[in-house]
Parts: sequence; structure tokens; C-alpha cells
Amino acid sequence: MSVQEEVLEELLTDKQETRQNEIVVFNDDVNTFDYVIDMLMNACDHDPLQAEQCTMLIHYKGKCTVKTGDYDDLEPRCSALLQAGLSAEIQ
Repeated sequence: MSVQEEVLEELLTDKQETRQNEIVVFNDDVNTFDYVIDMLMNACDHDPLQAEQCTMLIHYKGKCTVKTGDYDDLEPRCSALLQAGLSAEIQ
């Protein structure tokens, strides 16, 4: 294996190890803006502005990454969003 191949393999391995999971919330026709904002503040510890911006992205783009981190931290947050009636998943 050449030096370039070794460096490339090391970079790819490092990138995969540092990749974090993310909660993605999807748009729906059921929940109001205010409700989604409140749920993002409660479940994801967003401040009001951050929650509002994410809600706008969810509405206009169809989805938004609302939180990144370790799976163990994200799982209860995603569960809270799902229990609140939002469409969310960890990717």
C-alpha cells in the first residue's frame, strides 16, 4: 500500500469515527408552527430563535436536522418528538 493510500484510508477512518448521528424532523400537515417550536425547545433544548428557524426549514424544505450528537443522547429526544406526534428519525 502506498503512502497516499495509507493517508487516505486513515482520513476516511477518522471521518467515519467522528460522524455523529442526527435527528431529522419531517414536515407534516398536522402540527402547527407554534407546537413544533415548543416541542423543539422542550425535546432538543433549542432556544426560541433556533426552534423557529428549524420549524421554517421543516416547513419549506420538507425536513431539517434539529440535533446532532451521540446516539445515546439523541434516542430519548427523538422518542419525545415522536410521542409528541412529530415525524422524526435518527440518521
